[in-house]
Amino acid sequence: MSLFVITGAMAAGKTTVAKALAQRFPRSAVVGGDVFRRMIVNGAAVMGPTLDAEARAQLTLRQVIATDAVRRYHDAGFTVVYQDILIGPDLVAVVERLADLDPRVVVLAPSAEVLAQRDRDRAKTGYSDHFPPAVLAEALARETPRLGRWIDSSAMDVEQVVDAILDD
Repeated sequence: MSLFVITGAMAAGKTTVAKALAQRFPRSAVVGGDVFRRMIVNGAAVMGPTLDAEARAQLTLRQVIATDAVRRYHDAGFTVVYQDILIGPDLVAVVERLADLDPRVVVLAPSAEVLAQRDRDRAKTGYSDHFPPAVLAEALARETPRLGRWIDSSAMDVEQVVDAILDD
């Protein structure tokens, strides 16, 4: 059993790749960090390019809860794929929290242009004029240490990305 941590900007393909990767294992689970954000009924902080103290606290809470869930599934014998937007110190903290499980880190890093196109092509949109894809793409490149496998998936389909992850 393995543990994969998949990160990248919004519209990088994290959810799609995580599900396709999990399908390759006979006993697997996908943990998506955003599920825990959506559990907040009232009082959810706005997530965006800059985070106030409350948003930062809620983001950390979401990541701690997600890593707890990851650990539970892993301990129960599942291969786990955890996907979330983990940039800079957030990725480092998650990897440290799960270090004893030897996580395989995958950073999906398509171009900002591809992120914009994928965001336009999907039902949910996360970017806006005030929060363009380049903001997250640049933050990922600038603030995130080169942990694990970085994949420019701009010209790849889902199965090619999964094959690249498993070839590592």
